[in-house]
Amino acid sequence: MKGHRERLFLKWEVVIERLKSSSVLLNACEKRLAGLASISENLDLGQGLTLANFRKAVEDTRTLLDQYNQLLSQVDEMANRLTSAEKALKEMNSRMLNAVAAVYGKDSIEYEMAGGVRQSERKRPQRKPPQT
Repeated sequence: MKGHRERLFLKWEVVIERLKSSSVLLNACEKRLAGLASISENLDLGQGLTLANFRKAVEDTRTLLDQYNQLLSQVDEMANRLTSAEKALKEMNSRMLNAVAAVYGKDSIEYEMAGGVRQSERKRPQRKPPQT
């Protein structure tokens, strides 16, 4: 289709470091655990409500939270690497088109094949007559 050109537009975003998560509930449960432990290290309130089970649940949740925060750090690192790669690709994309223009000229079919707009096909700006 004549006049139709595909262009590469990269989406540039400022990647803000994701905030690491903390848990208000987990902090409260750790305090409750300390209080319950002061009652008895072998506390058993029945129906599976033991100090050991509560301690394990708190530790498991802490482990999950730590793993979650580590994954966020990895995502941040990957986002930074992707942004750097996109910047390098944008530069190379521009340099490739400029190199085709330098070798074949900006009015060549090769320049058009590489995605450029031939100079002879560019619309000339039309001056508007002065309004009275």
